[in-house]
Amino acid sequence: MQKACAAAIGLTLAALPLAADEIGSVDTAFKLLGSNHKIVIEAFDDPKVEGVSCFVSRARTGGISGSLGLAEDTSDASIACRQTGPIAISEDLEDGEEVFGRRTSVMFKRLQVVRFFDETRNTLVYLSYSDKLIDGSPKNAISAVVIRPWSDGAS
Repeated sequence: MQKACAAAIGLTLAALPLAADEIGSVDTAFKLLGSNHKIVIEAFDDPKVEGVSCFVSRARTGGISGSLGLAEDTSDASIACRQTGPIAISEDLEDGEEVFGRRTSVMFKRLQVVRFFDETRNTLVYLSYSDKLIDGSPKNAISAVVIRPWSDGAS
């Protein structure tokens, strides 16, 4: 029974989008109490496409409510994805599959990055957007990575 539970938990965790590494941040507004408002830069690697890394910048609300994790971040975000090594696709890709997600409020609001494959152009397209249970935002950004042979620049 314990092995079955452990296997189920492992499969569930494997299906979750990856966490990101925080690269850095800049303050955008001073808050007397609590942390300042910020723009945070995070990086993550596509879990199914080796050799592709994405960088997301997003707003993080400060103040007392932000410091306590109770604030709702704005839907402003930007994304840039790049080939960072030889590209190898480990399994079938599903259009619109979430490759990264981050909670941006206590409940019901998330920043998501989803992937599409444009077969005609041999290009991976990454879309970042914010959704909310009741009223999502049309704010979005895209980045495209053309699948090409990798050259490390050494001759």
